[in-house]
Amino acid sequence: MKKDIPLAGVIGDPVAHSLSPKLHGHWLARYGLRGHYIPMRVAQSDLVQVLRTLPLMGFKGVNVTIPHKEHVLSLADTVTDRAALIGAANTLTFTGQGRVQADNTDGSGFLSNIRQSIPGWNATQGPALVLGSGGAAKAIVWALLNDGAPVVHVANRTRARADGLKEQFGAKVVPQDWTAIPALVRDAALIVNTTSLGMQGQPPLAVSLSGVKPVTVVTDIVYTPLRTQLLEEAEKHGCQTVDGLGMLLHQAVPGFERWFSYTPTVDDELRAAVLA
Repeated sequence: MKKDIPLAGVIGDPVAHSLSPKLHGHWLARYGLRGHYIPMRVAQSDLVQVLRTLPLMGFKGVNVTIPHKEHVLSLADTVTDRAALIGAANTLTFTGQGRVQADNTDGSGFLSNIRQSIPGWNATQGPALVLGSGGAAKAIVWALLNDGAPVVHVANRTRARADGLKEQFGAKVVPQDWTAIPALVRDAALIVNTTSLGMQGQPPLAVSLSGVKPVTVVTDIVYTPLRTQLLEEAEKHGCQTVDGLGMLLHQAVPGFERWFSYTPTVDDELRAAVLA
């Protein structure tokens, strides 16, 4: 008797833009695994019913995107420590009796992306400067602190939101006004853009890197375009740069492993498949 075919997917509203089906579909085909990964548009009003129904349909879990990342925490039966600290989940796993486990793999995906590009890198090397204070920023701040960052400066156009991250994560987080960025750039060992500024169809990220040190690592979670204006300017100053696509790829590994019982590899072949 053949086992049921594992099912997984991504839920959000909207969801048509997600690259996750292409990403997981590539892995399933590459490793010859039985299974399907499906994009599902789910309205906020239907979220509770959907999470009750999916396990009954044979789903092993789902990725979660906007606007459900925070709401799913209150609907899960168990929540990992990191998801609880970040205040959002991007990966749900359905266990026995339809129980839902919520996790957040964004921060670990962020660190893995940098380390794949710059072997030996770690957050202890100096102050980090994080631009933005949304959901992605929370996951990245958690990851940097967990990796030993001595201080994480968070600059946001609305100062109160940056203050919120200090309240959430403690004294090593230092809220900053957006106007303080030029001075902070000079001492940063790592600069991270977590905003949508610079993304295709969005306003540009008007940040000068004048005075940045060549040893500074600069990364952008935006991956459309792959080479953002921030990364191009950083390269002109001799900085090491890391694009945002790898974070998407690495954050997907734990979910795929749990749902399809296979540990996939993030490599150039995967990048090419997702970008195709």
